[in-house]
Amino acid sequence: MLTGKLVRVRYARDHIVPQYLDAHDPQWLDVAEQLLGIFRTSDGTARGQLEAEIDDLFGDLPQPLIHNGLAKLLEDRCDFEVEAPLPPDEVRDAVFLAAAKKRQATLEEIGQAFSRDAIIQAIATDLKSNAYQIEASLFADLKSEQRLTRFRDTTPDRLLERYNVALAQAVLLRSSGVEIVIRGETPARYRQLFRQIKFHRLICDIDLLPSPLRGRGAGGEGGAHAYRLQLDGPLSLFSATQKYGLQLALFLPTLLLCQHFELKAKLRWGAERKDKVFHLSAKDGLVSHQTETGAYVPPEVPMFVELFKKKIADWEISEETEIIPLGKNVWVPDYRLVHRASGNVVLLDILGFWRRSSAERHLAMLREHAGAPFILAISDQLNVEEGELEGLPDNVVRFRNMPLPEEVAKRAERLVGA
Repeated sequence: MLTGKLVRVRYARDHIVPQYLDAHDPQWLDVAEQLLGIFRTSDGTARGQLEAEIDDLFGDLPQPLIHNGLAKLLEDRCDFEVEAPLPPDEVRDAVFLAAAKKRQATLEEIGQAFSRDAIIQAIATDLKSNAYQIEASLFADLKSEQRLTRFRDTTPDRLLERYNVALAQAVLLRSSGVEIVIRGETPARYRQLFRQIKFHRLICDIDLLPSPLRGRGAGGEGGAHAYRLQLDGPLSLFSATQKYGLQLALFLPTLLLCQHFELKAKLRWGAERKDKVFHLSAKDGLVSHQTETGAYVPPEVPMFVELFKKKIADWEISEETEIIPLGKNVWVPDYRLVHRASGNVVLLDILGFWRRSSAERHLAMLREHAGAPFILAISDQLNVEEGELEGLPDNVVRFRNMPLPEEVAKRAERLVGA
């Protein structure tokens, strides 16, 4: 993802307009190919040496932000590791301590010389090593000395497309609120989209809108309904703004898979946090690098499911894929719990980042429209609003790292009287 210093935008009154690249421009395709050539042939190269080679090739050219941005995206596709014969921190401590003692001795005894090579050799003897290994290990854990061990290759046009998406993602990191309208997608696409909102733990209200498109509705093949998604932006939260902003940015490639969408983000831009607006739609032509399956899932979720299946014999757990209307809103629960003996059903929803006000509003809609008993699991760590968490209803399960299967099953049994 691009850092703030690499973002290229222009201003149109109160609008922020990212300066996207033409992914078919021969000039930029050639630049992308040259950069790829460097990374493809740099296995085992130190990170600092790699950056110096890129600077030598493109440092004097105009528009350095583009070259540096493309290089940053390729660096994100790399794995770097510390390669050292000996633990760098231990070697460094020993060398610096010996050097300090030697320096003190030279101050006390006139005429005594200070020799770096002698200190290195002395430490090598103490560690039963040699001077070459000491030198190779001394600063090997510095970022600039880390070695490239793996590069996930791509193509020039895909790199340019990824650059455009990264620009839009970097702009969204400055958002205080995001509104998205999506029309005419298939039920499968809507389910995928809503599940990704949940799995990226975004604070979101989903409203069902009337649509002029013909079809059989959200549950039919026509996908005629439209939805308005209202998401909190990272700059609207009291805490966890960096982590939440990253999750919002990671959600964007899923949205780009839709054929008809319009996004409007309210921004606080620059050091003075001036109010700006960012618009994005399918007409901008951004191409998602994400596969159609949208496989992102927070790691604690499958871990919870696996433990539930191992520990809880009375209940069966499965993914819930239905879109459930909640008045003018909709809901896609995470899981369906079925009591094996009675067949009673309890719906389970694992809430991501949340405010107390948004959780209470969600609970009120569920009580009125869910049509089945439900449990809402919320994380103490992902509360983004200062304030007390006491007094929440019985069908709310709080957790720190992941929901406890035993607690979820206990609440489910209490709800259905199993």
